[in-house]
Amino acid sequence: MDILNGVMQGLQVAFSVEGILLVFIGVLIGTLIGMIPGLGPITAIGVMIPISYGMDINLALIMMAGVYYGAIFGGSTSSILLNAPGVEGTISTAFDGYPMAQKGHAGKALAIAAICSFVGGTVGVVLLMTFAPALASVAVAFGPAEYFALMLLALTAITSLSDGSMSKALISGVLGFMVATVGIDGQTGTPRFTFGNINLLNGIEFLVIGLGLFAIAEVAVLIINRHKAQAKMHKIGSLRLTKEDFKEMRGPMARQSLIGFLIGVLPGAGATIASFIGYTSEKKLSKKPEEFGKGAVAGLAGPETANNAATSGAFVPLLSLGIPGSGTTAVMLGAFLVMGIQPGPLLMTDHPTLFWAIIISMYIGNIFLLILNLPLIPYISKILMIPRPMLISLVIFFCVIGIYTLSFNVFDLYLLLFFGVIGFLIKLVRIPAAPFILAFILGDMMEQSLRKALTISNGSLSIFIEKPIAVSLLIVSVLSLMIPPLFKYIKKKNTSEQPMDM
Repeated sequence: MDILNGVMQGLQVAFSVEGILLVFIGVLIGTLIGMIPGLGPITAIGVMIPISYGMDINLALIMMAGVYYGAIFGGSTSSILLNAPGVEGTISTAFDGYPMAQKGHAGKALAIAAICSFVGGTVGVVLLMTFAPALASVAVAFGPAEYFALMLLALTAITSLSDGSMSKALISGVLGFMVATVGIDGQTGTPRFTFGNINLLNGIEFLVIGLGLFAIAEVAVLIINRHKAQAKMHKIGSLRLTKEDFKEMRGPMARQSLIGFLIGVLPGAGATIASFIGYTSEKKLSKKPEEFGKGAVAGLAGPETANNAATSGAFVPLLSLGIPGSGTTAVMLGAFLVMGIQPGPLLMTDHPTLFWAIIISMYIGNIFLLILNLPLIPYISKILMIPRPMLISLVIFFCVIGIYTLSFNVFDLYLLLFFGVIGFLIKLVRIPAAPFILAFILGDMMEQSLRKALTISNGSLSIFIEKPIAVSLLIVSVLSLMIPPLFKYIKKKNTSEQPMDM
């Protein structure tokens, strides 16, 4: 009965005139910020905290939640149109979204992203409402050994991110791991690979690498091939999706809504890892994996569904345990504490109105996001009609502003240029950038999880086979590496054994 009362009170807050208005403002601000490369929900929520002083606590927090998932929803736009990810969670969106836009189907790509984002976000909210308390206990069961096994499973995705050459994918992954080790060692406090430069003590920001490898490198390519690129990119294409498109979207949306949500539940995983796993798992399951990276519908639908489902999942540890599931929810936790609210197991009983108002407002927010984005696609797509010199200048401008506002350090701009050159060079030699990004994301988490696990076990590797979850994930990792080459070998053998036509 108490739960029912809480739900009713939450409905009253979420569906009040002020509640609906603030959800709309939150998702609108989040969407606009998500479209700008380099800026993200962390910056937006940080700015919102002082603005929300004096507001009703329930209304202020549902507005900040709207900024969060609105930014993930809107971040796909710059990834698809400019190959410049608006937020970290939309890196994978660019893998097939940008090639689709290059082929003159930008409208179609944005429509797929909007629909999949809506489905992933809505399913995530339903799962959050239904299973939050139970899934919180699952998140607690993940210790260092389980996290290492999960990261290792995600790392096996490198085999899927290679463009035919496994050696080039491994080179890219190793480079990513090397960059991930730059900075102060979290356990010993020893500087590593900083070359005496104090600017590298805190490591290298993810967005510096992401925007350098993708946006700045793409700018260089556009400058070199500007006439050829302009002819292709001026075509926006129709927004209409065919039955075949919906058929290809159906499976990824169903699978990645669940997978993305579950990954979002794990503290520290977040939308970025969910989107990578969404992309790579769909490529492994696809009957036409060779189309991925060239504008595949499933290659866009998978990560877009997963990252939006993960944003809902990230609220499970935040609301149920008081543990932030991502960098953005860490800022959200700060907002809760500033307003005198302690998230955790007692939140549902001590503040039921707030708990249910946030969850219910997500339904409203997802509807607003769909209503906002679908009608605006023809206008958003006109970014491609901007003259090429001006568009290149705008991309560079937003990248520079976005990176500078991360730390207000000019050195980060030099790093942006450096990784832009690296990105351009690896494009020339056809080394994929995706394994670099994935290895960089996972590198620090894998290292820390491994070292913590070995510390707990006094250096014994048996901890990885004594934990049921860890050993299960390790087995799946081995199978994910072995099965694709095995199937390829069997297919090749069957083809060679077929009798030749006389």
